[in-house]
This record gives sequence, structure tokens and C-alpha cells, in this order.
Amino acid sequence: MASAPGRFIRQIRLAPGVDDSRYPFSLPAVRQLARSGALTLPPGVTFLVGENGAGKSTLIEGIAVAAGFNPEGGSRNFRFTTRATESELGEHLVLAWDVRKPRTDFFLRAESYYNVASEIERLDAAGGRPLLPAYGGVSPHERSHGEAFLDLATHRFGPSGLYLLDEPEAALSVQSCLALLARMHELAAQGSQLLVATHSPVLLALPGATILEISDDGGLEQVAFEQALPVRLTREFLEAPGRFLKNLLGTGGADANRNSWY
Repeated sequence: MASAPGRFIRQIRLAPGVDDSRYPFSLPAVRQLARSGALTLPPGVTFLVGENGAGKSTLIEGIAVAAGFNPEGGSRNFRFTTRATESELGEHLVLAWDVRKPRTDFFLRAESYYNVASEIERLDAAGGRPLLPAYGGVSPHERSHGEAFLDLATHRFGPSGLYLLDEPEAALSVQSCLALLARMHELAAQGSQLLVATHSPVLLALPGATILEISDDGGLEQVAFEQALPVRLTREFLEAPGRFLKNLLGTGGADANRNSWY
């Protein structure tokens, strides 16, 4: 078992000659990748954060496709298509790999894990080596969405693995986010590399993780936990929800006092 965080993908570059006036190359994250020349990934866990539309999920998907993953998710052994919705970004990304190869891998797309679960059931029914034991012994379709995500991280993910996760918190409660944080910490200590697009301030609290924030103008910079956009906005809201709601809903005065929960 490894005793230090691992790194399998060292660097990501965008091949020259793309037209940055059209999608997906017009997205802020992709334009920044073109401007900077390369994105270097550190060992362990790297988070991508930014507003909707910044391109973090598209970038994760593109990296996954360039790395040989099925666009809808799963390991690099999965080959199925329900509806092709991926962008062409993956065809134009160049990955620099470390000498050491991952022992296992997985690409989780929260929006299409249902399709992965259906493929797992299909492959199990087709015979051969059973897959369900690696996912907790129960079909993800027989678990809640959040339970299925935690089963995946707990049973399918292992040491020295490469894991690309797109908004894994989509199905998780705060308590389940804490459970996933603990599992990610364990995986990093076992030599795994994780690249995660997220809006969750809970996951961002993972000690030792690198947080890369995509700004509205496409800038990409490393930030501390306290400065990360999801953390700042969540803290500001919880400290004064009435002020936020007044600005959002146009409430004030006596109306603002009707919601006693804040």
C-alpha cells in the first residue's frame, strides 16, 4: 500500500489550432488552458470550482475522454452509449502521464451514473465475473442515489487509483459529503489521484487538497479553502440569510421578519 499521495496524470494541454470562438473551446476554463499552455496537476486531490458555465464539468469530461474513459462514466473497461452528449474537447486534449500507472480507475458523472448502473446490471446478467460485489453487493438501482455514490467510493475505489469525479455531491446530504471527504482522504493517503469538479464547501475542506478556482473571465488560480467561491458564498449566506433574501426577493421591513428560521 502506498504511503504518500500519487500522481498519474501530470499535465494537461490543449492541442494547438482550435477555434476558441465556438463551444467548448469558448468556455472560460478551456480558453484559460489555451492561454496558459498547460495545467499541471499535483499529487493527491485536486478540486475545480467555479460558477455554472465556467467549464469545469466539460473540462473533467474532456480529461476523462482523453484518458480513455467511457464518456458516460465507469472504468476504462466500460464501453456503452445511451446518448452521446459529450463535447469534442477530449479529442483535443493531450495528457502527460507519469511513469507509474494506476491500479484501478473510475470516472463518475453524477448526471449519468444511472446509465452506468444499468450497464453494471446488464454485464452481470450476461455472465462472467460478477461485478456487483465490487459495488457493495447490491445494484445501484436498489439503493438511493446518495447511497449508491458512497457504495461506489467505499467498495469500488481502491488504493493507487485514478478517479475523475464530476459534482459527486449532487446526490449527497451534508453527512454523506463528510463520509465521502473521509474516503477521499483515505484514498489519497493510499496513493490515489483524484480530480473533482464540485460546488460543495464540505468537500473543499479536505486537508491537503489543492483548490483551483475558475473565475468569470477564465482565470484559473489556486486558492485557499477560506477564499474558495463556494465557501465564501455559503458562509456569507448563513451569517445573514435575511440580507440575501431581501436582495433576491425584494422583501424587507415586516416581511423580512416572517421567516423566523433565520
